[in-house]
Amino acid sequence: MINYSENTEKLYHIQVAKGEVGRYVILPGDPKRCKLIAQYFDHPVLIADSREFVTYTGTLDGVSVSVTSTGIGGPSASIAVEELTAAGADTFIRIGTCGGMALDVKSGDVVIANGAIRMEGTSREYAPIEFPAVPDFTVTTALVSAARQLNAAFHVGVVECKDSFYGQHSPETKPVSYELLNKWNAWLAMGCKASEMESAALFIVANALHVRAGSVMLVMANQERAKKGLENPIVHDTDLAIRTAVEALRNLIRLDQN
Repeated sequence: MINYSENTEKLYHIQVAKGEVGRYVILPGDPKRCKLIAQYFDHPVLIADSREFVTYTGTLDGVSVSVTSTGIGGPSASIAVEELTAAGADTFIRIGTCGGMALDVKSGDVVIANGAIRMEGTSREYAPIEFPAVPDFTVTTALVSAARQLNAAFHVGVVECKDSFYGQHSPETKPVSYELLNKWNAWLAMGCKASEMESAALFIVANALHVRAGSVMLVMANQERAKKGLENPIVHDTDLAIRTAVEALRNLIRLDQN
């Protein structure tokens, strides 16, 4: 394809060249989280700041690792994974926020996705809808081990991924409310753990590119608990999810070296 970048050595959107990122990459949505995550690396260096994509590279246990923000939603997440893979990365962990759905998923808990509902559009341009959005087993196992190491309150299960934030939070105001509400109730009946916006696209793109991906997310709140009058504070501190991702990378580095 045409490289539209002014500097053709750089990938167009993320403005990173081959060799400037590590094999292992953490993917937050918010660009401002990149600096926070990079502080867990040794000798982090800002590589690029382009659009919603901010990239730092450093080391963990002597191995090159990076963090790149993806912005909100599947389209920009798919761009990041495509271009990071072209730059040499092959292992990705999304760290972000989600809204709890199952009643036992509480604010401040961590959710590790072992599958994602493809209620978004990006993944449909990679694979037929019948193909499941599932993470890499080794990455998911590393995340579970990390959560246990940190004594985190965590849940493993299916997450719902959508394109419209307000389609979830005020579905009754939308002309297709009948569909949104019916499907939401179906996801609840199936035991869905949480709702977010990137994992389905991430898992499908990773499968298409034959690279590894997983997701870990902080539960900010749970609207289903709120409906029932249960305790439901709003939590913004993503540090536990970040530390889970960092420890998972350490686990993966050890596994890969062995």
